[in-house]
Amino acid sequence: MLRVGYPAVLPIELFKDYPEGIELIPIAETLDHDVAIDVWIPDPYSNKAIQARPRLHGMKLVLSLMAGTEWIPAAVGPHVTISNASGAHNIATAEWTIGAILAMLNYFPQYLEIQRAGEWKQRFRMSAHYTAVTGDKRPLYPPVMREELTGKTVLLVGYGSIGKEIERMLSPFNVELIRVARSARTEPTVHEVSELDALLLKAQVVILILPSTAESRHLIGARQMELMQQGTLLVNAARGPIVDTDALVAALIAGRIRAAVDVTDPEPLPDGHPLWSCPNLLITPHVGGSSPMFAVRAVKVAEGELRRYMAGEPMRNVVQAGV
Repeated sequence: MLRVGYPAVLPIELFKDYPEGIELIPIAETLDHDVAIDVWIPDPYSNKAIQARPRLHGMKLVLSLMAGTEWIPAAVGPHVTISNASGAHNIATAEWTIGAILAMLNYFPQYLEIQRAGEWKQRFRMSAHYTAVTGDKRPLYPPVMREELTGKTVLLVGYGSIGKEIERMLSPFNVELIRVARSARTEPTVHEVSELDALLLKAQVVILILPSTAESRHLIGARQMELMQQGTLLVNAARGPIVDTDALVAALIAGRIRAAVDVTDPEPLPDGHPLWSCPNLLITPHVGGSSPMFAVRAVKVAEGELRRYMAGEPMRNVVQAGV
């Protein structure tokens, strides 16, 4: 019998379709006794999982419910196989990305301020806002009070499963899409990350949806923000350390770019941090994957990996092969 530890906070009904031959063991973050398990499905909140980890023994496989597994190797060691939940967050994260882009291009944060002020005529200040953000000083009529996504050039940095879902959701807007990944590909055309600086010159929207690694740390720094067009919208749906926070603060305060971020560095973002008060910025507190379907999809992905493991078949989402 394979002993599978799962977060006690999850309803057991989510595991009703799991294969026979396993024993499901609920793991609470306040675990006060040792538990032997073969497979661990950690709590999605890493701090809760780490709190329970010292009480868990014998594990050979970790099935993460998250796409990111940065904390897990150090917690379990190199002998344990780790599989992530690639694919479980595609829809939710892609929808957040599209929503954040549309919110910023429609100036929803600024219009919320006008709503709270209760002054209809303040809407005309959006024309000045548009000019200041984009540098577009043409005498346009009627006064510009929002922008269109349709027809813009979008640079998609990261072309895994979430990146592909973002591309699918962008298709109705007829954007010119430029794809970037670690290595170049064809059909469709994907540029190598070494070309990033040159490609930044072409985009009005830059989307980050790539893993956090030593190579991707501060991939977007002061130089890259300087290369961006005036008013470029930077969207970070990936991990905070991919962007140099100090450089982002400086670029926002200088009015060079605008941004929408679901992740920050540091995270959680401390009270009083300069990023909170930056202009032309939308911050959400790492909620991109937090839809009602999160647990359903993530548990299902873990189920598929568990079935392949039990059948001796190659798993699809291995990020660390145990030694």
